Amino acid sequence: MKYIDEFNDPELARRLLDEIRATATRPWALMEVCGGQTHSIIRHGIDQLLPEQVELIHGPGCPVCVTPLEVIDKALEIAARPGVIFCSFGDMLRVPGTDRDLFRVKGEGGDVRVVYSPLDALELARRNPDREVVFFAIGFETTAPANAMAVHQARRLGLTNFSLLVSHVRVPPAVEAIMTAPECRVQGFLAAGHVCSVMGTGEYPELAERFRVPLVVTGFEPLDILEGIRRAVRQLERGEHRVENAYARAVRADGNPAAVRMIEEVFEVTDRNWRGIGRIPLSGWRLTEAFRAYDAEHRFDVTGIRTEEPAECRAGEVLQGLIKPTECAAFGTTCTPRTPLGATMVSSEGACAAYYLYRRMNAATPQAAREEMNPVA
Repeated sequence: MKYIDEFNDPELARRLLDEIRATATRPWALMEVCGGQTHSIIRHGIDQLLPEQVELIHGPGCPVCVTPLEVIDKALEIAARPGVIFCSFGDMLRVPGTDRDLFRVKGEGGDVRVVYSPLDALELARRNPDREVVFFAIGFETTAPANAMAVHQARRLGLTNFSLLVSHVRVPPAVEAIMTAPECRVQGFLAAGHVCSVMGTGEYPELAERFRVPLVVTGFEPLDILEGIRRAVRQLERGEHRVENAYARAVRADGNPAAVRMIEEVFEVTDRNWRGIGRIPLSGWRLTEAFRAYDAEHRFDVTGIRTEEPAECRAGEVLQGLIKPTECAAFGTTCTPRTPLGATMVSSEGACAAYYLYRRMNAATPQAAREEMNPVA
Protein backbone atom coordinates (compact mmCIF):
# COMPACT_ATOMS: atom_id res chain seq x y z
CA MET A 1 0.00 0.00 0.00
CA LYS A 2 3.07 2.26 -0.25
CA TYR A 3 1.75 4.40 -3.07
CA ILE A 4 -1.52 5.05 -1.24
CA ASP A 5 -0.10 5.51 2.26
CA GLU A 6 2.42 8.11 1.16
CA PHE A 7 -0.45 10.41 0.18
CA ASN A 8 -2.02 10.04 3.65
CA ASP A 9 1.04 11.01 5.72
CA PRO A 10 -0.23 13.04 8.72
CA GLU A 11 3.05 14.94 9.17
CA LEU A 12 3.04 16.08 5.55
CA ALA A 13 -0.62 17.02 5.94
CA ARG A 14 0.23 19.21 8.94
CA ARG A 15 2.96 20.95 6.96
CA LEU A 16 0.61 21.66 4.06
CA LEU A 17 -2.02 22.99 6.46
CA ASP A 18 0.58 25.24 8.07
CA GLU A 19 1.53 26.58 4.64
CA ILE A 20 -2.10 27.26 3.77
CA ARG A 21 -2.62 29.08 7.08
CA ALA A 22 0.50 31.16 6.52
CA THR A 23 -0.54 32.02 2.95
CA ALA A 24 -4.24 32.87 3.39
CA THR A 25 -4.66 36.46 4.55
CA ARG A 26 -8.29 37.00 3.49
CA PRO A 27 -11.41 34.93 2.74
CA TRP A 28 -11.31 32.64 -0.30
CA ALA A 29 -13.94 30.21 -1.62
CA LEU A 30 -12.79 27.22 -3.66
CA MET A 31 -14.98 24.65 -5.40
CA GLU A 32 -14.07 21.02 -6.00
CA VAL A 33 -15.86 19.68 -9.09
CA CYS A 34 -15.56 16.00 -8.24
CA GLY A 35 -17.71 13.85 -5.98
CA GLY A 36 -14.74 11.62 -5.15
CA GLN A 37 -12.87 14.66 -3.87
CA THR A 38 -15.94 15.75 -1.90
CA HIS A 39 -16.10 12.39 -0.12
CA SER A 40 -12.36 12.50 0.62
CA ILE A 41 -12.70 16.04 2.00
CA ILE A 42 -15.61 15.17 4.30
CA ARG A 43 -14.29 11.73 5.29
CA HIS A 44 -10.92 13.14 6.40
CA GLY A 45 -12.34 16.37 7.81
CA ILE A 46 -10.17 18.49 5.51
CA ASP A 47 -12.71 21.32 5.37
CA GLN A 48 -12.71 21.47 9.18
CA LEU A 49 -8.91 21.55 9.40
CA LEU A 50 -8.50 24.48 7.01
CA PRO A 51 -8.11 28.02 8.36
CA GLU A 52 -11.34 29.96 8.59
CA GLN A 53 -10.31 32.13 5.63
CA VAL A 54 -10.59 29.14 3.23
CA GLU A 55 -14.02 27.73 2.42
CA LEU A 56 -14.62 24.66 0.27
CA ILE A 57 -17.77 24.64 -1.85
CA HIS A 58 -19.03 21.32 -3.19
CA GLY A 59 -19.85 21.45 -6.90
CA PRO A 60 -21.76 19.30 -9.42
CA GLY A 61 -19.03 16.67 -9.58
CA CYS A 62 -21.15 13.57 -9.04
CA PRO A 63 -22.19 12.06 -12.40
CA VAL A 64 -24.96 9.98 -10.84
CA CYS A 65 -26.34 13.06 -9.09
CA VAL A 66 -26.55 15.23 -12.19
CA THR A 67 -28.21 12.58 -14.36
CA PRO A 68 -31.60 14.18 -15.11
CA LEU A 69 -34.78 12.81 -13.60
CA GLU A 70 -36.24 12.40 -17.08
CA VAL A 71 -33.32 10.12 -18.05
CA ILE A 72 -33.87 8.04 -14.89
CA ASP A 73 -37.53 7.67 -15.87
CA LYS A 74 -36.48 6.62 -19.37
CA ALA A 75 -34.22 3.98 -17.83
CA LEU A 76 -37.10 2.71 -15.67
CA GLU A 77 -39.42 2.54 -18.69
CA ILE A 78 -36.90 0.57 -20.76
CA ALA A 79 -35.84 -1.73 -17.90
CA ALA A 80 -39.46 -2.76 -17.23
CA ARG A 81 -40.07 -3.96 -20.80
CA PRO A 82 -40.19 -7.68 -21.59
CA GLY A 83 -37.20 -9.05 -23.43
CA VAL A 84 -34.81 -6.38 -22.12
CA ILE A 85 -31.68 -6.95 -20.05
CA PHE A 86 -30.92 -3.55 -18.51
CA CYS A 87 -27.33 -3.15 -17.33
CA SER A 88 -25.96 -0.46 -15.04
CA PHE A 89 -23.28 0.31 -12.52
CA GLY A 90 -24.56 -0.42 -9.02
CA ASP A 91 -24.80 3.16 -7.79
CA MET A 92 -27.62 3.91 -10.25
CA LEU A 93 -30.01 1.29 -8.89
CA ARG A 94 -31.26 3.32 -5.92
CA VAL A 95 -31.41 6.71 -7.63
CA PRO A 96 -35.07 7.76 -7.37
CA GLY A 97 -37.12 8.36 -10.47
CA THR A 98 -40.54 9.97 -10.36
CA ASP A 99 -42.19 7.08 -8.53
CA ARG A 100 -39.68 4.19 -8.26
CA ASP A 101 -36.06 3.15 -8.84
CA LEU A 102 -34.26 0.37 -10.71
CA PHE A 103 -34.25 -1.84 -7.59
CA ARG A 104 -38.04 -1.72 -7.58
CA VAL A 105 -38.19 -2.53 -11.29
CA LYS A 106 -35.94 -5.50 -10.60
CA GLY A 107 -38.16 -6.58 -7.71
CA GLU A 108 -41.20 -6.38 -9.99
CA GLY A 109 -39.63 -8.78 -12.49
CA GLY A 110 -37.46 -6.57 -14.68
CA ASP A 111 -34.13 -8.07 -15.72
CA VAL A 112 -31.85 -5.42 -14.20
CA ARG A 113 -28.21 -6.40 -13.78
CA VAL A 114 -25.21 -4.73 -12.16
CA VAL A 115 -22.09 -4.84 -14.35
CA TYR A 116 -18.59 -3.53 -13.82
CA SER A 117 -17.90 -2.46 -17.39
CA PRO A 118 -19.92 -1.70 -20.54
CA LEU A 119 -17.98 -4.56 -22.11
CA ASP A 120 -19.73 -6.90 -19.63
CA ALA A 121 -23.03 -5.71 -21.11
CA LEU A 122 -21.64 -6.26 -24.60
CA GLU A 123 -20.81 -9.85 -23.70
CA LEU A 124 -24.36 -10.34 -22.42
CA ALA A 125 -25.64 -9.16 -25.81
CA ARG A 126 -23.40 -11.65 -27.57
CA ARG A 127 -24.62 -14.51 -25.36
CA ASN A 128 -28.31 -13.53 -25.57
CA PRO A 129 -29.05 -12.77 -29.24
CA ASP A 130 -32.80 -13.03 -28.61
CA ARG A 131 -32.75 -10.28 -25.93
CA GLU A 132 -32.23 -6.52 -26.12
CA VAL A 133 -29.31 -5.50 -23.91
CA VAL A 134 -29.13 -1.86 -22.80
CA PHE A 135 -26.26 -0.27 -20.91
CA PHE A 136 -26.88 2.89 -18.86
CA ALA A 137 -24.02 5.10 -20.09
CA ILE A 138 -23.67 7.96 -17.63
CA GLY A 139 -20.73 9.94 -16.35
CA PHE A 140 -18.23 12.66 -17.05
CA GLU A 141 -15.36 12.42 -19.50
CA THR A 142 -13.84 9.65 -17.38
CA THR A 143 -16.29 6.90 -18.39
CA ALA A 144 -16.88 8.05 -21.96
CA PRO A 145 -13.97 6.17 -23.61
CA ALA A 146 -15.09 2.75 -22.36
CA ASN A 147 -18.69 3.43 -23.37
CA ALA A 148 -17.55 4.59 -26.80
CA MET A 149 -15.43 1.45 -27.15
CA ALA A 150 -18.43 -0.75 -26.30
CA VAL A 151 -20.48 0.74 -29.15
CA HIS A 152 -17.51 0.57 -31.49
CA GLN A 153 -17.08 -3.11 -30.67
CA ALA A 154 -20.79 -3.82 -31.04
CA ARG A 155 -20.70 -2.50 -34.60
CA ARG A 156 -17.51 -4.42 -35.39
CA LEU A 157 -19.10 -7.65 -34.12
CA GLY A 158 -22.35 -7.01 -35.94
CA LEU A 159 -24.43 -7.06 -32.74
CA THR A 160 -27.82 -5.49 -33.36
CA ASN A 161 -29.30 -6.19 -29.91
CA PHE A 162 -27.02 -3.83 -27.98
CA SER A 163 -27.65 -0.14 -27.21
CA LEU A 164 -26.70 2.66 -24.83
CA LEU A 165 -28.97 4.97 -22.85
CA VAL A 166 -26.59 7.95 -22.91
CA SER A 167 -26.38 10.72 -20.34
CA HIS A 168 -22.77 11.87 -20.58
CA VAL A 169 -21.82 15.33 -19.30
CA ARG A 170 -18.72 17.51 -19.67
CA VAL A 171 -16.96 19.47 -16.93
CA PRO A 172 -15.74 22.68 -18.66
CA PRO A 173 -19.26 23.89 -19.63
CA ALA A 174 -20.36 23.26 -16.03
CA VAL A 175 -17.53 25.47 -14.77
CA GLU A 176 -18.71 28.20 -17.15
CA ALA A 177 -22.32 27.81 -15.96
CA ILE A 178 -21.23 28.08 -12.33
CA MET A 179 -19.15 31.21 -12.95
CA THR A 180 -21.92 32.98 -14.88
CA ALA A 181 -24.61 32.28 -12.26
CA PRO A 182 -25.73 35.44 -10.39
CA GLU A 183 -25.21 33.79 -6.98
CA CYS A 184 -21.68 32.57 -7.72
CA ARG A 185 -19.16 32.94 -4.88
CA VAL A 186 -16.47 30.67 -6.33
CA GLN A 187 -13.00 32.22 -6.64
CA GLY A 188 -11.01 29.15 -7.66
CA PHE A 189 -11.43 25.52 -8.67
CA LEU A 190 -9.93 22.16 -7.83
CA ALA A 191 -10.26 20.40 -11.19
CA ALA A 192 -10.92 16.65 -11.21
CA GLY A 193 -7.73 14.73 -11.93
CA HIS A 194 -9.40 11.70 -13.51
CA VAL A 195 -11.28 13.86 -16.03
CA CYS A 196 -8.06 15.62 -17.00
CA SER A 197 -6.23 12.29 -17.28
CA VAL A 198 -8.55 11.56 -20.22
CA MET A 199 -9.16 14.97 -21.80
CA GLY A 200 -6.05 16.87 -20.74
CA THR A 201 -6.13 20.50 -19.63
CA GLY A 202 -6.59 22.23 -22.98
CA GLU A 203 -10.09 23.59 -22.28
CA TYR A 204 -9.20 25.18 -18.95
CA PRO A 205 -6.77 28.07 -19.70
CA GLU A 206 -9.49 30.04 -21.51
CA LEU A 207 -11.84 29.61 -18.54
CA ALA A 208 -9.14 30.64 -16.06
CA GLU A 209 -8.38 33.76 -18.08
CA ARG A 210 -11.98 34.76 -18.83
CA PHE A 211 -13.22 34.39 -15.25
CA ARG A 212 -9.89 35.25 -13.61
CA VAL A 213 -9.88 32.16 -11.40
CA PRO A 214 -7.12 29.63 -10.68
CA LEU A 215 -7.84 26.08 -11.83
CA VAL A 216 -5.65 23.49 -10.10
CA VAL A 217 -5.81 19.90 -11.36
CA THR A 218 -6.02 17.83 -8.20
CA GLY A 219 -6.01 14.17 -7.15
CA PHE A 220 -8.13 12.42 -4.54
CA GLU A 221 -5.99 11.52 -1.53
CA PRO A 222 -5.76 13.93 1.44
CA LEU A 223 -2.32 15.24 0.47
CA ASP A 224 -3.44 15.68 -3.16
CA ILE A 225 -6.36 17.84 -2.06
CA LEU A 226 -4.33 19.87 0.42
CA GLU A 227 -1.67 20.51 -2.22
CA GLY A 228 -4.37 21.62 -4.67
CA ILE A 229 -5.79 24.00 -2.06
CA ARG A 230 -2.32 25.34 -1.24
CA ARG A 231 -1.61 26.13 -4.89
CA ALA A 232 -5.03 27.71 -5.46
CA VAL A 233 -4.75 29.93 -2.37
CA ARG A 234 -1.22 30.95 -3.34
CA GLN A 235 -2.45 32.05 -6.77
CA LEU A 236 -5.36 33.98 -5.27
CA GLU A 237 -3.12 35.80 -2.81
CA ARG A 238 -0.79 36.76 -5.67
CA GLY A 239 -3.63 37.88 -7.93
CA GLU A 240 -2.88 35.08 -10.43
CA HIS A 241 -5.36 33.03 -12.46
CA ARG A 242 -3.91 30.13 -14.41
CA VAL A 243 -4.06 26.37 -14.77
CA GLU A 244 -1.70 24.34 -12.57
CA ASN A 245 -1.26 20.58 -12.66
CA ALA A 246 -0.88 19.26 -9.11
CA TYR A 247 -1.59 15.70 -10.26
CA ALA A 248 1.30 15.22 -12.68
CA ARG A 249 1.68 11.54 -11.79
CA ALA A 250 -1.57 10.86 -13.67
CA VAL A 251 -2.31 13.89 -15.87
CA ARG A 252 -0.57 15.14 -19.00
CA ALA A 253 -1.48 18.35 -20.79
CA ASP A 254 -2.81 16.40 -23.80
CA GLY A 255 -4.56 13.77 -21.68
CA ASN A 256 -4.99 10.40 -23.37
CA PRO A 257 -5.07 11.04 -27.15
CA ALA A 258 -6.25 7.52 -28.00
CA ALA A 259 -9.20 7.83 -25.61
CA VAL A 260 -10.07 11.26 -26.99
CA ARG A 261 -10.04 9.91 -30.56
CA MET A 262 -12.43 7.11 -29.56
CA ILE A 263 -14.81 9.58 -27.91
CA GLU A 264 -14.76 11.89 -30.93
CA GLU A 265 -15.47 9.01 -33.30
CA VAL A 266 -18.53 7.75 -31.42
CA PHE A 267 -19.93 10.84 -29.65
CA GLU A 268 -20.74 14.41 -30.62
CA VAL A 269 -21.20 17.41 -28.32
CA THR A 270 -24.78 18.40 -27.47
CA ASP A 271 -26.76 20.43 -24.92
CA ARG A 272 -27.62 18.50 -21.74
CA ASN A 273 -30.00 18.89 -18.81
CA TRP A 274 -28.34 18.50 -15.40
CA ARG A 275 -30.52 17.25 -12.57
CA GLY A 276 -31.44 20.08 -10.24
CA ILE A 277 -29.54 22.61 -12.34
CA GLY A 278 -31.15 22.79 -15.76
CA ARG A 279 -29.93 22.91 -19.33
CA ILE A 280 -26.27 23.74 -19.92
CA PRO A 281 -25.31 24.39 -23.56
CA LEU A 282 -22.75 22.04 -25.12
CA SER A 283 -22.32 20.23 -21.81
CA GLY A 284 -22.87 16.65 -22.92
CA TRP A 285 -22.39 14.01 -25.55
CA ARG A 286 -24.73 11.95 -27.67
CA LEU A 287 -24.07 9.23 -30.23
CA THR A 288 -23.09 10.48 -33.68
CA GLU A 289 -25.26 9.75 -36.70
CA ALA A 290 -22.95 6.87 -37.63
CA PHE A 291 -23.76 5.14 -34.32
CA ARG A 292 -27.34 6.38 -33.84
CA ALA A 293 -28.68 2.84 -34.32
CA TYR A 294 -27.24 2.04 -30.88
CA ASP A 295 -29.17 4.85 -29.14
CA ALA A 296 -31.64 3.27 -26.69
CA GLU A 297 -33.76 6.44 -26.44
CA HIS A 298 -34.68 6.15 -30.11
CA ARG A 299 -34.74 2.35 -30.23
CA PHE A 300 -37.32 2.20 -27.44
CA ASP A 301 -39.08 5.48 -28.35
CA VAL A 302 -38.78 7.13 -24.93
CA THR A 303 -37.60 10.55 -26.15
CA GLY A 304 -40.89 12.19 -25.14
CA ILE A 305 -40.69 11.53 -21.38
CA ARG A 306 -40.75 14.78 -19.34
CA THR A 307 -40.57 15.16 -15.55
CA GLU A 308 -40.59 17.63 -12.65
CA GLU A 309 -38.26 17.59 -9.65
CA PRO A 310 -39.81 17.15 -6.18
CA ALA A 311 -40.15 20.60 -4.61
CA GLU A 312 -38.93 19.40 -1.21
CA CYS A 313 -35.54 18.29 -2.56
CA ARG A 314 -32.83 20.99 -2.62
CA ALA A 315 -30.22 18.79 -4.31
CA GLY A 316 -29.94 21.30 -7.16
CA GLU A 317 -28.77 23.98 -4.74
CA VAL A 318 -26.30 21.52 -3.21
CA LEU A 319 -24.94 20.66 -6.66
CA GLN A 320 -24.47 24.33 -7.49
CA GLY A 321 -22.66 24.95 -4.21
CA LEU A 322 -25.33 27.34 -2.96
CA ILE A 323 -26.00 25.39 0.24
CA LYS A 324 -24.38 22.64 2.27
CA PRO A 325 -26.40 19.41 2.59
CA THR A 326 -27.17 20.07 6.26
CA GLU A 327 -28.90 23.34 5.31
CA CYS A 328 -31.70 21.35 3.63
CA ALA A 329 -34.62 20.76 6.00
CA ALA A 330 -35.18 17.27 4.52
CA PHE A 331 -31.60 16.13 5.20
CA GLY A 332 -31.57 13.17 7.58
CA THR A 333 -35.33 13.40 8.19
CA THR A 334 -37.57 12.82 5.18
CA CYS A 335 -34.47 12.32 3.00
CA THR A 336 -32.18 9.46 4.03
CA PRO A 337 -30.31 6.75 2.10
CA ARG A 338 -33.32 4.46 2.57
CA THR A 339 -35.84 7.12 1.55
CA PRO A 340 -33.92 9.48 -0.75
CA LEU A 341 -35.53 12.47 -2.38
CA GLY A 342 -32.58 13.00 -4.71
CA ALA A 343 -29.52 11.24 -6.09
CA THR A 344 -27.10 13.23 -3.91
CA MET A 345 -28.25 11.14 -0.93
CA VAL A 346 -27.64 7.70 -2.47
CA SER A 347 -24.75 8.11 -4.89
CA SER A 348 -21.34 6.96 -3.67
CA GLU A 349 -20.08 10.39 -4.78
CA GLY A 350 -23.03 12.51 -3.62
CA ALA A 351 -22.40 15.39 -1.21
CA CYS A 352 -25.50 14.58 0.86
CA ALA A 353 -24.37 10.96 1.16
CA ALA A 354 -20.92 12.13 2.32
CA TYR A 355 -22.40 14.35 5.02
CA TYR A 356 -24.83 11.62 6.10
CA LEU A 357 -22.12 8.98 6.33
CA TYR A 358 -19.34 11.01 7.91
CA ARG A 359 -20.91 14.02 9.60
CA ARG A 360 -24.50 13.37 10.58
CA MET A 361 -24.95 14.81 14.05
CA ASN A 362 -27.53 12.29 15.25
CA ALA A 363 -25.93 9.14 13.81
CA ALA A 364 -25.82 6.46 16.48
CA THR A 365 -22.44 5.17 15.28
CA PRO A 366 -20.43 5.41 12.06
CA GLN A 367 -21.19 1.72 11.48
CA ALA A 368 -24.94 2.36 11.73
CA ALA A 369 -24.66 5.07 9.11
CA ARG A 370 -22.64 2.79 6.81
CA GLU A 371 -25.24 0.03 7.10
CA GLU A 372 -27.98 2.48 6.15
CA MET A 373 -25.91 3.73 3.20
CA ASN A 374 -25.42 0.14 1.97
CA PRO A 375 -28.57 -1.84 2.73
CA VAL A 376 -28.85 -5.43 1.58
CA ALA A 377 -30.72 -5.50 -1.72
